[in-house]
Amino acid sequence: MLRGVFVTGTDTNVGKTVVSAAILSRFRSRAAIRYWKPIQTGIEQDDDTAEVGRLSGCDASCFRREGIRLEHPVSPHLAAKRAGVNIDLTELTAWTTSPDPKERWVVEGAGGVLVPINETETMLDLMRLLALPVVIVARSSLGTINHTLLTLEALRARALCLAGVILVGPKDSENREAIRSYGQTEVLGEMPRFDALSPEQIARWACAELDPRGDLAEHLA
Repeated sequence: MLRGVFVTGTDTNVGKTVVSAAILSRFRSRAAIRYWKPIQTGIEQDDDTAEVGRLSGCDASCFRREGIRLEHPVSPHLAAKRAGVNIDLTELTAWTTSPDPKERWVVEGAGGVLVPINETETMLDLMRLLALPVVIVARSSLGTINHTLLTLEALRARALCLAGVILVGPKDSENREAIRSYGQTEVLGEMPRFDALSPEQIARWACAELDPRGDLAEHLA
C-alpha cells in the first residue's frame, strides 16, 4: 500500500492543489516524495498536476499523470456520465498494491469527502481504499468551523487516520482554536491567499510555517 497523505478539502477550490504543492516543496529534500491526482474534472480548464509541478519545483519524475481525466468542471459522477464512462475505483487504484517502498505520496482528492464518484461511491470510498492519513484543507473564514467539523466526523466514521488541518485565508485565531479544540485535531499551518502564486512564495511559506510540530513529517518519513 502507499505511504504518505491524502489531501482533501471542505469544499471545492479551497486550496488543495496549492497545499499539495507546499507539502512537496517542504519535504522533497527529505524523502522520495511524489504526487498523484487520481480524478480530475474540468481538465480543459485546469491541470492540477501541472500546477503542482510549477509551484513545487519538482521535476516530472515526481508525478504520476495516469488517472481519470474528464472535461467539464462538475462532480466526477456527472462528468463521467457526460463522457459515457464509469469510474471503477478498484481499477483506478490497482497499481497501489505494490508501490516502491521508498516513495512517499501526496494524493489529492477532487472536491470534498462526499463528492460522488459513480452511482454508489464517493470520495470517501477512494480514501478508504488508499488508507492514507488525511490532511483537510479548509477556509479560515466564517463557516469553516461547521464545515471542518463535519468533514472530521465523516472521516472518523470511516475509521480513517487524520493527519491534521491546514487553514487557507486570513489568520483567525478563534476559528483555529475552535477547530483544534472541538475537532480534537492539530492545525498544521495557516496559509494566506497569495496575490500571485509562485514557487518562491510557496517554498518560503512552507519552510517557515508548515508543520512546525512535525506531525505531518511523521507520515512522510
